[in-house]
Amino acid sequence: MHNQLGRRVLTVLATVGILFASVLAGVASAHGSATDPPSRNYGCWDRWGSDFQNPTMAQRDPMCWQAWQADTNAMWNWNGLYRENLKGNHQGNIPNGQLCSGGRAEGGRYNALDTVGAWQMANKSNRFTLTVTDQARHGADYLLVYVTRQGFNPATQPLGWNNLELVAQTGRYAPAGQYQVSVNAGSRSGRHIVYTIWQASHMDQSYYFCSDVNFTG
Repeated sequence: MHNQLGRRVLTVLATVGILFASVLAGVASAHGSATDPPSRNYGCWDRWGSDFQNPTMAQRDPMCWQAWQADTNAMWNWNGLYRENLKGNHQGNIPNGQLCSGGRAEGGRYNALDTVGAWQMANKSNRFTLTVTDQARHGADYLLVYVTRQGFNPATQPLGWNNLELVAQTGRYAPAGQYQVSVNAGSRSGRHIVYTIWQASHMDQSYYFCSDVNFTG
């Protein structure tokens, strides 16, 4: 009995240690993401990071559920979805169907973010402010903000470059904790993806974020 109890305690402690190490790894490699509207992995972490083993997620937030099951580190490291040395050739290096994972970034850690389905959406008016949070204060050479074209359905179709329209392009930002850009989505309505590229300034490092939104007019 005592041996069984001891093994259970050790198992629990080991699990806690693994999770704590994952959190520390995320902090140690802290970079950033779109936080409003939230990127897919930031949103999953924000909603479920303190309760990620709760089985009700499978019914309440199924796209996050499949992402957590595929790789928990994609959510703990919500700030690390980037590619290096692409020289600004985003479309040439990120294939259609792989935009949300940054072209299978980090050895495929973020692949589940490309999964087609009804991701939880943030309600937004057609004119809104997009926020990128930069934990490491890398600065930005520019932000590119795309929105899916009206008629594209992210719940049933994989995302490709031809599904996107560039709606905002910025200049440089000095290193700071957040960068914001005003976005005009035009006459779009309903479910869409806002696709953001953040080109960091400290080196040739490109970040890619899919944010699911519902345009309310």
